[in-house]
Amino acid sequence: MSAIETTENTSKEPKYLPPRSPFTHLIIIEPLGLLYGSSGRFLSPENLVGRSGSSFPPSAATLSGLFAACCKDADIRDLMLAGPFWGNVDELTSSNQNFYVPTPRNYLVKVEAGKKYGKIVDKLSWKSEKKVWLNQQGESPNEKYESNTWLAINDWNKPKVVKKNPWKFLAHLHPRLELHERHVIRNHETQGSLFLENSVQMETGTGLVYLSNTKLEPGWYRFGGEGHMVDVRCEPICSAIANLLKKAVGNAFALITPAVWGSNRLSKREPICLQTAKNQDEEINEGTVWKVEALFTDRPIPFRYRLGGKGDTKLLSRGRYAVPAGTVYVLEEGINQAWQDWDDNWFPQEGPSLKRWGCGLALPLPSAIT
Repeated sequence: MSAIETTENTSKEPKYLPPRSPFTHLIIIEPLGLLYGSSGRFLSPENLVGRSGSSFPPSAATLSGLFAACCKDADIRDLMLAGPFWGNVDELTSSNQNFYVPTPRNYLVKVEAGKKYGKIVDKLSWKSEKKVWLNQQGESPNEKYESNTWLAINDWNKPKVVKKNPWKFLAHLHPRLELHERHVIRNHETQGSLFLENSVQMETGTGLVYLSNTKLEPGWYRFGGEGHMVDVRCEPICSAIANLLKKAVGNAFALITPAVWGSNRLSKREPICLQTAKNQDEEINEGTVWKVEALFTDRPIPFRYRLGGKGDTKLLSRGRYAVPAGTVYVLEEGINQAWQDWDDNWFPQEGPSLKRWGCGLALPLPSAIT
């Protein structure tokens, strides 16, 4: 793969981008009570429990904010994170690490009623000659299958069993109090006397997991919206997972984190080549980087994060759409690189490259699907 060419003023010095380290640590976040979940895009006074568009678990950008808050004297410009994932806390020691990543979407999953786990009953493969996805019997299945499931990272090469989300949403109403007394606000006609926190309760013994190339000191931190307390610990990543992450993705791979491709203005389903016209602020689409033969995905998801800022003014990034985790790509020409070696220019940049937050982290599928 050739790097993306850009046309710039040659009088400018090229910006130096130091090499990024592969992931070296697991960041394990165990909630000390409830966590915060997005209240959804359609929440209103008439619909206090609506959760359309709920967002949980928090993205890697949220963890990046925690690093920025607690490591003020440290240089975190080379910080690289990825997630979110989850795991059982007792399975995340230095000698035994097993956490759960989104299930590739070409795996067909059935979950019995009342069960927290399911089985992979079939697998779809791309048939190049017919240009269609077919199961192992050579048919196009028309049944309904479970979505939004998680696969153990240790089972990536031999997937059999998956699990459902280990959390549930709780609508939590808080009283809005007067400024100088513990009394529900009297001006409720204009301000309202209650506000809703759409909190999340994780199962006992489970926690969120993120990958990091920077160590975070263990301790109690405030994390995510509403600043709920969590217990954070950091473990060196084990060799088995490190070796899996270093594998070249080849011509068939699945995303385990959401991916934003394109430019600062456009959201695409794959990386694109861009050139900036001389003396203009226009982006010229020079075509795609990958030769995508097939794509197995779902509807895009909103992607936005806080840029921070000085004082009370906090900036938000440009709103984009991300390809969801679990998306499967089949390329005509394979990528002979692991994700951490991919070109930063494949990812939009608004300040740092979105690769900083593990955008589009991919793993090779265990067997050819073409």
